[in-house]
Amino acid sequence: MKKHLLKPFLMACIFFAGLSVVAQQQKQPMPPALTADGFKLVWAEEFNGNGAPDPANWTYELGFERNEELQWYQRENARCENGNLILEAKREKKTNPNFKEGSNDWKKNRKEADYTSASIKTQGLHSWLYGRFVMRGKIDIRDGIWPAWWTLGIKGSWPATGEIDMMEYYRKKLLANIAFMGADRKDAWFSTEKNIDSLGGQAWADQFHIWRMDWDENSIALYVDNQLLNKVPLDKLVNQNGTNINPFKQPHYMLLDLAIGGKQGGDPSKTSFPARFEVDYVRVYQNNKIKN
Repeated sequence: MKKHLLKPFLMACIFFAGLSVVAQQQKQPMPPALTADGFKLVWAEEFNGNGAPDPANWTYELGFERNEELQWYQRENARCENGNLILEAKREKKTNPNFKEGSNDWKKNRKEADYTSASIKTQGLHSWLYGRFVMRGKIDIRDGIWPAWWTLGIKGSWPATGEIDMMEYYRKKLLANIAFMGADRKDAWFSTEKNIDSLGGQAWADQFHIWRMDWDENSIALYVDNQLLNKVPLDKLVNQNGTNINPFKQPHYMLLDLAIGGKQGGDPSKTSFPARFEVDYVRVYQNNKIKN
């Protein structure tokens, strides 16, 4: 090689080698195929692509959904970026195509939504009976913001489907909830709350944390950063509607959503937007005793 070309060549080699090192440092670690206590990885979503969430794993909730929440759910507010899922809530107007003047239905008596956001779910694609569910994420704890990672049973109508709120946050409370059908066909809850300030407040929320559920034929246990928040025996979760069905002995699908306001979420009017719920990964493990 000619001497006057050698230096540029070496500089280029060093540059591309540096890029390779940076890329390796930023690469997401592979999930362990087997945990120390014998759980085998059966499903994982690492969100390592760019663009829309993988349609093989996720579908969308659309429009107004529940709890008189303020947001209009739409596909555009969910994306994968830099190895994370981002559910983004925006303060923007969205015309309600289902509007009906004078309707008593909250989904129809609003001419427009003042916010948009996203909710994705594995319904119809993936569901699991028992296992260890793990999510690494970062939540927004400002006023009016209501992120959640949760499950619903594949059969029945709510609350007889069963519901597990593995992560839920609103109004300065981190919650771990389990719901089923109680007496008089009303929803019944085993719920625990953790004041966010007791965990570290905003400094805590600025970091990623790991939420986990261990669910087997005996109990459901919910954790954050290995701290037990709630544990309920399954024999206390039988629907009280005469069917004697336990909704937690059927497969459940999972949801990730970022809601705004509504019955529980608080007042977002003084909160600056956009707001984000960021998820690094979601993983499901099962052991040899568990049949999906």
